[in-house]
Amino acid sequence: MLKLYTGGIECLSPAIGDEFIARISTNYHLPAAARSGEVLLMDSRDELIPSDFRAYMVLESNASKLQYPLPSENVFRLPDDQFFLGDGDVIRFNPQRLSLRTIYRKTSHSNSFLVTERCNNYCLMCSQPPKDIDDSYIVKQLLEAVPLISRSTNELTISGGEPTLLGDDLITLIRTIKNYLPVTGLHMLSNGRSFTDAKFAEKIAQIEHPDFMIGIPIYSDISNLHDYVVQADGAFDETIQGILNLKNFRQRVEVRVVIHKQTYERLPQLAEFLARNLLFVDQVALMGLEMTGFTRPNIEELWIDPLEYQPQLVEAVEILQRYRMKVSVYNHQLCVLDKKLWHVNVKSISDWKNEYMPECDPCTKRTECGGFFSSAKLRYSKNIVPFMPHA
Repeated sequence: MLKLYTGGIECLSPAIGDEFIARISTNYHLPAAARSGEVLLMDSRDELIPSDFRAYMVLESNASKLQYPLPSENVFRLPDDQFFLGDGDVIRFNPQRLSLRTIYRKTSHSNSFLVTERCNNYCLMCSQPPKDIDDSYIVKQLLEAVPLISRSTNELTISGGEPTLLGDDLITLIRTIKNYLPVTGLHMLSNGRSFTDAKFAEKIAQIEHPDFMIGIPIYSDISNLHDYVVQADGAFDETIQGILNLKNFRQRVEVRVVIHKQTYERLPQLAEFLARNLLFVDQVALMGLEMTGFTRPNIEELWIDPLEYQPQLVEAVEILQRYRMKVSVYNHQLCVLDKKLWHVNVKSISDWKNEYMPECDPCTKRTECGGFFSSAKLRYSKNIVPFMPHA
């Protein structure tokens, strides 16, 4: 698991200025006009260090190898767990608190923007427990970060909390991403309830993003079971209406289903409901449970070994495919997944929190397998068995 946030930073010279957003560079010869917005990540090369970068950072293991005198201010030593930082990455850095958060990694295919921690659901298995706070500053910082992101980025994800609670600030953010990153796909995770307001759905459509999809969860074909999972009365009806409004404005929608003890039994019935009532959605994702956030205190109410629900999962996938709906299975390990589902299995866990268990070390299919969330150490299937090479 990569540490995208660290406070273990040491200041090697006076820290000047307040928190800022900047891009990482390893280019000592960057043109002078571009240096003020860049942080130079120094290494062990024997080369004169220019004096006009926004700040200077060096990994602990490289600090003693620098040959030239350090600049007079804003020089910081990072713990070696920040080894992944490189050219083109975008960070938020506070020189006074000596804290750093990586906002974007150029080499990653899993860049996600958490835009708010507020939410109008309170899901039993929420991986990002909601907070009733004013965090509008997050969007302001992201609006600074977007122009620094590589134009070759394949995809970005907007998540929360519930992004739609930002209202017009969300519209501004999506439009800014479209303008600066016109060929970057954008995926937004939402509970869909705000789109009961058709005018808000229309505002999203009017941005005319060329590659935009909204992932919306439906946890049951029975309204009160869905409402129980999300802990919000009336949420099912609002979610369905929100999807209908989005599709009315020709927006792409993915239905997402997290599988756990409360949802697995009616997976086939939910698949039939989707096929009969929401055949026009663009894809369906059937997802394994992440062992973090509210899942931990609710684990006895949620946990079921994935091997136990394979019959329901196979039936649900077969129903959706029979209706020619696009369906994928996320967050599962191949050794517990029915072989009938391997062709729809996707390696979907973000790279910064994707790990494998000790049992996986000798497995011959490790590179094809989705692996685990790092939080899975709390509890995972007892049926993890590595695929071994044939004798």
